[in-house]
Amino acid sequence: MNFSEVFKLSNQLCKFSPDGKYLRSVSRQRALSAPPGREPFLPGVQSGLLAVQVPPWWSGRWAASQILQLYSCLDQIQHVEWSADSLFILCAMYKRGLVQVWSLEQPEWHCRIDEGSAGLVASCWSPDGRHILNTTEFHLRITVWSLCTKSVSYIKYPKACQQGITFSRDGRYLALAERRDCKDYVSIFVCSDWQLLRHFDTDTQDLAGIEWAPNGCVLAAWDTCLEYKVLLYSLDGRLLATYCAYEWSLGIKSVAWSPSSQFLAVGSYDGKVRILNHVTWKMLTEFGHPAAISDPRVVVYKEAEKSPRGALGRPACPPPRAAESKYEIAAVPVSLQTLKPAADRANPKIGVGALAFSPDSYFLATRNDNVPNAVWVWDMQKLRLFVVLEQLGPVRSFQWDPQQPRLAICSGGSKVYLWSPAGCMSVQVPGEGDFQVLSLCWPVTGDALALLSKDHFCLCFLETEDGADALGQLGDHT
Repeated sequence: MNFSEVFKLSNQLCKFSPDGKYLRSVSRQRALSAPPGREPFLPGVQSGLLAVQVPPWWSGRWAASQILQLYSCLDQIQHVEWSADSLFILCAMYKRGLVQVWSLEQPEWHCRIDEGSAGLVASCWSPDGRHILNTTEFHLRITVWSLCTKSVSYIKYPKACQQGITFSRDGRYLALAERRDCKDYVSIFVCSDWQLLRHFDTDTQDLAGIEWAPNGCVLAAWDTCLEYKVLLYSLDGRLLATYCAYEWSLGIKSVAWSPSSQFLAVGSYDGKVRILNHVTWKMLTEFGHPAAISDPRVVVYKEAEKSPRGALGRPACPPPRAAESKYEIAAVPVSLQTLKPAADRANPKIGVGALAFSPDSYFLATRNDNVPNAVWVWDMQKLRLFVVLEQLGPVRSFQWDPQQPRLAICSGGSKVYLWSPAGCMSVQVPGEGDFQVLSLCWPVTGDALALLSKDHFCLCFLETEDGADALGQLGDHT
């Protein structure tokens, strides 16, 4: 595995382009004067500096990253997003109610959208990459701006919720959660002309989120955490099914579709994941997250620190910058570290807070928030627990390789962890200082990782010299 140099970063705003060829990142700079021909910056305000880089593997060989374009925005950037065709970049400055759009093919071209006194709280691309949807303050409306015709459309009554906007995978439809007259509704729009296709109410107390199935045939909607309810709708607004696991307790915490659209995983505050099937929309099975693992079929990997030794077998002195670690296979039964949540505080750290299916839908990775150091990997073919990985620290993020069942994990330390069905490994991030990996992301090609800390990021290249996969030799590193 090879690592790039460390680059500066702000607010962890770093992501690969959809085609995997470019990487954009944001850093702050104090602007005293504006570039020629550009609007002056506000005095003493940190402006946003957007860099677009060509990752080192793009040319087929390992080399230094090259900055392709450098854009200077008018204020601090709170949100950045690639267009689906990787040709444009949207930069949203919510504090100023401003959006700037940059072109990779024509660097001299740029677009500015000012929402004025209406304010701005959210901004996103449409699937065609030629329209921008801006949500005004207090969620009064959504403004649809066209970059081609400069026309403007308005959508009223958007609901302020966890996930209120979702596009179908084929880019044809937009589903929008709405709130009017103290009731929840869903509107489905055709993205080609933004005409309303369907409008229907939902049987929810306080709609928390909506999401299309990957095949675009079913829309899932779920209620507030105070009411356990999942509703499945067809494209024409018909209610296909309603699912409720229990009542009078905290309900749904996370929801995820499998890429095949066959499974809907619902993570709950009771520490269980319910799997709904796509035929009857009834529960197929449920996965619990006990603090003790006793099933002999389950492999439990525990991260353990390596003790560096000197030449005579004595502890090395001085100690290293960060202790190296390795995975050890624990003999069952195994007790996992648990966290006792504060019962008198809001948003208790209990329940399944993170769900992610592998790209082939064969595996499901979960994190139970009151067992914070563990990642659970479930076999979706046999519908049973397959692997548990327990880290030394709380798991901050995990994400599947888009091309194969390979899971990357970070826990806020200076290491990145990789798991595949062949085994797992712990890799130390090189460099001076303590690089704390707080988040990570893959390109669509799956041959690299961007590792993000609070103020910096670096790239991790996963191809070996002979072209073999970096996890192909996992048997030697478990």
